[in-house]
Amino acid sequence: MTAPSPLFDPISVGALRLANRIAMAPLTRNRAADGNVPTDLHATYYAQRASAGLIISEATQISPLGQGYLRTPGIHSPEQVAGWRRVSEAVHAAGGRMVIQLWHVGRISHLSLLPEGEVPVAPSAIRANTKTFIESGFADVSEPRALRLDEIPAIVEDYRRAARNAMDAGFDGVEIHGANGYLIDQFLKDSSNRRDDEYGGSVENRTRFLYEVAQAVTAEIGGERTGLRLSPVSPANDAYDSDPQALFGRAVERLAPFGLAYIHVIEGATQGPRDLKGFDFLALRRSFAGAWIANNGYDGAMAAAAIESGAADMVAFGRAFIANPDLPRRLREGAPLNEPNRDTFYGGGAEGYTDYPALD
Repeated sequence: MTAPSPLFDPISVGALRLANRIAMAPLTRNRAADGNVPTDLHATYYAQRASAGLIISEATQISPLGQGYLRTPGIHSPEQVAGWRRVSEAVHAAGGRMVIQLWHVGRISHLSLLPEGEVPVAPSAIRANTKTFIESGFADVSEPRALRLDEIPAIVEDYRRAARNAMDAGFDGVEIHGANGYLIDQFLKDSSNRRDDEYGGSVENRTRFLYEVAQAVTAEIGGERTGLRLSPVSPANDAYDSDPQALFGRAVERLAPFGLAYIHVIEGATQGPRDLKGFDFLALRRSFAGAWIANNGYDGAMAAAAIESGAADMVAFGRAFIANPDLPRRLREGAPLNEPNRDTFYGGGAEGYTDYPALD
């Protein structure tokens, strides 16, 4: 008889008691209603996946200026909070636990997605060599402007307010999106941050914005309900660093006073190869006292091995959850997985969203 997989052991992550060690990774699906409001379709979608130990919501903008893709939900208006409340209630009714991912895209945006007269903001006025999703399809991102020093505190306040809104919407916590070349990652990495003030230059300065965001969010809702996503070596959205080991080692070290519930790390390139580029993820993991969620290219056997070895406490699965609402059961039983339909990943309605079959 085979030994039970550690994937299905319960775990405490900060204030949350989770039924298993499988997380649903954040997955942008571009299905918000007018006003970037979550709908009853979102509630169905997430409730179908409530057997995950932890659901991490799709990335959710903290302000109108934080939006970078068409029909992505926000958490800054009363209507959005009410929409998300229906989602969290549906997940809880199905026995699940869910946090919301707090997102500011920074320079990864397009003029058509922002309030009239606004342009994307960034640490430095460097345009990213990447695309975003707008009404007409995928398009090059727009030219950003550099944030003035006196504008940064208001963005930190947007994160704090969004965290409070998330609690009002019934979430179990939040995940700060510090990965994939979005605003926090833009401040961290030297390819996108060329500032010469206290937010640029040295590692200490480039980690300051992340530190201030984490400080504000944890002061509002507690570190035990706050997680963080990082992508140290992913080239996503044209963000690179010349010395990621030193940068992310110091970033994690600076966060210690806040008692974060977890760090969620993309190993390798986002949605790409697990090329770790000589980066020592285990060293980063050992320097953090909270739970460690690993992500990128895992199958059930790899995930179980990572947990058994102590390399991770949980493993997040992304695209497998798109097509398999009952993914934990399939992993437990060794059942075949449904294949996702890429044509329905971004935008649309129920097709390719809530109509994937469970085993029964």
